[in-house]
Amino acid sequence: MLRINFARVSARAMGCLTVLFLVVGTGDPAESKPRSKSAPEFSTIDDAPSAFARPPVRFFTINGVLAKHDRHSLGATRFASVGFSEGDNGVLADSRPAPTLPSISDEPFGLFTFRAPEGVLWTKWRAVQATMRKEAEQIDRCKETDDCQPATRKFAAVVQAASSGDLRARVETVNIRINEAIRYVSDYQQFGVADRWSSPLEALASGRGDCEDYAIVKYGVLRESGVAESDLKVLLVRDLAVRQDHAVLAVRVDGRWLVLDNRRATLLETGDLPHFMPLFAIDQAGVRLFAAPYASRMHHESETELLPAADDAAYAGGGQTLQLLL
Repeated sequence: MLRINFARVSARAMGCLTVLFLVVGTGDPAESKPRSKSAPEFSTIDDAPSAFARPPVRFFTINGVLAKHDRHSLGATRFASVGFSEGDNGVLADSRPAPTLPSISDEPFGLFTFRAPEGVLWTKWRAVQATMRKEAEQIDRCKETDDCQPATRKFAAVVQAASSGDLRARVETVNIRINEAIRYVSDYQQFGVADRWSSPLEALASGRGDCEDYAIVKYGVLRESGVAESDLKVLLVRDLAVRQDHAVLAVRVDGRWLVLDNRRATLLETGDLPHFMPLFAIDQAGVRLFAAPYASRMHHESETELLPAADDAAYAGGGQTLQLLL
C-alpha cells in the first residue's frame, strides 16, 4: 500500500490558491488599465459604486507559484486567471479561461496537470525507473544470446505477443496476459510493509503484486513493444464506487486514453469511468498532479467524497499521513 501525505499535498495546492487570492486582493491599482476613458472619478471610496471597486484581473501560473515556494524553475506552464463574473455582486469567482487556451486538455480525463511537489511518489518512481534501466540490459541480452531468466522469458513472450496487429488489439493483449501472469496480493502479505513498488521483472519473477505493480509491468511491456512513452501513463485515482484508491495504466490509442485495469479484461476510455477521480499521472517525465481534485468539486455531491481513501475524520484534522490502498 502506498502512503501519501495528502494533507501536505493538498496544503501545497491550496497554498497556491491562497497566494493567488492575496495577489488579487492586494494588487496595485496603478498597474491596471482603467475600465473606460470616460469613467467618472469619485472623491472617496465610499462614493464609488461596487462595480468600480473591484480589483483587476491578474494572471498567474501554477508552476510559477510553486517555483516561489521551491526556489527553482518548474518547466512548461499553463495560465489561469481569477476575476469577477457578471452578476456576482462582488463575490470572487473563477473567471472563464482566456480564449487562446483550450478548455480540454489532451491528458487523461481531459484534465490539465502540473508538476507534483517532490515527495514519496517521486522517490518511488525514480527507483523503479532506475531498476527498469538495468532490466533493459537483461532483456537485450536475452534477445541476443537466449540467456534468459524465467521472468525475462515471460516479459519477452508478452512483448512478442503485443508486436503484431493494430494498437488497440496489442494493448488489450498486454492487459489480459499480465492480469493472468500476476496474482493480486497486498504489499503487507508479500513484503510485510505498507507499500513497495516492484519493477516489471521483479513482479513477473514473484508472480504476485498489487495494482501499481500490474500497471508498471504493463507500462514496461508496451514501451518495449514500441509504444511511445508519451502515450503511456500510470494513473493513481480514487475509485468512488468502492471508496478506495487504485492504480491503472492509461494508453493513448488514436487520440483516446484507454485504461488497463487489473480488475477487468476489457479496455475502457477514461471518459467512461466517472467513478474514477484522478489524482496523479506518472510517466517518463515524472509525477504530475491533476488540477481538478483541488480546483473544483466536479460532479460529486459532497466534499467528503473527494477525500482520500482513509479515515475521513483523520484527513479533516490535518497533518495526518494517509494510506492510498493499492
